[in-house]
Amino acid sequence: MYHFLRNKRNQPTLPSLKNFPPTKHPNFPFSTFTIQNPNANPNREAVPANFASHSPQRPYLVPTNDLTSEHPTAPSLDKSPPFDQHYHNDIISSNKIITCYIRSGDFDSALRVFDNMSVKTTVTWNSILAGYTKKHGKIIEALTLFDKIPQKDTVSYNIMLACYVQNSDMGKAWSFFNSMPFKDTASWNTMISGFAQKGVMGKARELFLAMPEKNSVTWSAMISGYVECGELELAVEFFELAAVKSVVAWTAMISGYMKFGKIEKAERLFKEMPVKNLVTWNAMIAGYVENCRAEDGLKLFRMMLRYGIRPNHSSLSSVLLGCSELSALQLGKQVHQLVCKSLLRDDTTAGTSLISMYCKSGVLDDAWKLFLEIKRKDVVSWNAMISGYAQHGAGEKALYLFEEMSGEGIRPDWITFVAVLLACNHAGLVDTGVRYFDSMVKDYGVEARPDHYTCMVDLLGRAGKLVEAVDLIKRMPFKPHCAIFGTLLGACRIHKNLEMAEFAAENLLNLDPKSAAGYVQLANVYAAMNKWDHVARIRQSMKDNKVIKSPGYSWIEIKSIVHEFRSGDRVHPELASIQKKLNELEKKMKLAGYVPDLEFVLHDVGEEQKEQLLLRHSEKLAIAFGLIKVPYGTPIRVFKNLRVCGDCHHAIKYISAIERREIIVRDTVRFHHFKDGCCSCGDYW
Repeated sequence: MYHFLRNKRNQPTLPSLKNFPPTKHPNFPFSTFTIQNPNANPNREAVPANFASHSPQRPYLVPTNDLTSEHPTAPSLDKSPPFDQHYHNDIISSNKIITCYIRSGDFDSALRVFDNMSVKTTVTWNSILAGYTKKHGKIIEALTLFDKIPQKDTVSYNIMLACYVQNSDMGKAWSFFNSMPFKDTASWNTMISGFAQKGVMGKARELFLAMPEKNSVTWSAMISGYVECGELELAVEFFELAAVKSVVAWTAMISGYMKFGKIEKAERLFKEMPVKNLVTWNAMIAGYVENCRAEDGLKLFRMMLRYGIRPNHSSLSSVLLGCSELSALQLGKQVHQLVCKSLLRDDTTAGTSLISMYCKSGVLDDAWKLFLEIKRKDVVSWNAMISGYAQHGAGEKALYLFEEMSGEGIRPDWITFVAVLLACNHAGLVDTGVRYFDSMVKDYGVEARPDHYTCMVDLLGRAGKLVEAVDLIKRMPFKPHCAIFGTLLGACRIHKNLEMAEFAAENLLNLDPKSAAGYVQLANVYAAMNKWDHVARIRQSMKDNKVIKSPGYSWIEIKSIVHEFRSGDRVHPELASIQKKLNELEKKMKLAGYVPDLEFVLHDVGEEQKEQLLLRHSEKLAIAFGLIKVPYGTPIRVFKNLRVCGDCHHAIKYISAIERREIIVRDTVRFHHFKDGCCSCGDYW
């Protein structure tokens, strides 16, 4: 579809790339413009073609009854009609009003002003044409208006070119580009950016090499395009060769390094950048959070605020996600106050991020209040609240909310059904979950993904329907992934099905020989059945294959400080008082009827030593510390990086009754709300 016109002059370009000769462009008497994209982030550099800037020269006046001229070149100034200052002032005023309406999204009002103007300049026509670039699917209307422009200038052609590009019609954009009587740097940049944004980097590169004069926008488009396509090495090559590196180019490289987990290189670029904008800070913060370094992301966010940089909804979304991962509720509440005091207080995205943060921090009531306050709820908002209820085991509320969402005409997506199936799973609603899974494709047209099958295997497995779970795996339309067999293995441990556990572990380790979960879960099954020789064999196999198990740990936030505990912790500064509290609790629990479940000790040692190992599990240490530090009447919130063990779950029920405290524990599976000796999961998890 795309062929390129060869040119006559040679120009040196990238030393390692093929040279394309550039084209000659006719001199044009009017100034050309780089127009800011109205959909672009204000922190980004200007890109071609949208709102026309006013030429510093005298405007060429075009009466509305003279619409017959089709010549594409601009008129000579010395042939302009007599100039009238009154007309001039009215036209400038009207042009400004049109531009204001378009920038605010009120295109209809802009059109009314345009239609009522008795005299229009090319700037006027360009301004209205630019309005169509903001309205997707209006390419025919834009072309009709473009054809009516009496005296088209470079900006007119650039805006029309942008219309084609922004409507994803690169074929017509290419044809239009080749037919343009004059091209400036903005014209070339529009095409290069269009191909880069569509991932057609071969064409973008071809145009780049043929381009007569490149500027920072050109280089930024290529670098950003390669980053988005995952071609980090090529992005680095272009970045190093760029004569002028704009803030966009630097930020794109930071995003690229973060995307590939090269955090140190991203940090080095961030420090070396001569100028940073909000997008740069956001890229670093989001990169830290996405690479499981949320604490560093939150530190950088605080630094950003100290520099006086105002966050936007993208900044706050990343920070709130970081707060959720660290369960840093106090900082999350401070961010909430920041949102309330800013222009983002009515922003749907910011509100949804807050809902997710409160849900993941265990404060479901506050999340629900925020959900009710959001004026314009989108599918993401509904998903956040449904997922919140699902994670907390409130399955019936989650399903009721799903039905309410459907009743309001909000079409569910695949993430919605992950939340719905998760709700059924945690509530033990097996038949209901199967019904929703079947209706997902039939009634809603949502194609089943691996995540949905993982939920279904978990749903059936936890209910003891292991044969049905395996049958579902065999009927999957795609190859099972690691999470499928990991989920099945977890269910086998619950129901102590050794044969099925070995089947799941074998398949899991075939897919991922380094999976620590595969070895550990199978060892747990063997340990529960006192097959210690098999446990020893598994551990030796882990050593031989250099498989490292991630240690289990729990954490609790006290006065905005996160305290982390490992099983058998010996480093916490207040360990003595914590152990004293645990010893007191052990005596009280045993008097109340608690019997330690030694099945959850994975070491072949004596019973007394097993009891001591259980007593010093990380979640018990964190809860004991919480009982010492958290004021009475305030819930104790503890978070764990692994599934809470059965003995700890049993013990925490006793602790909640003895201490008359509400204890909320979040593990990798769900939330557990302990109160008065009971858990919200109903011992089904």
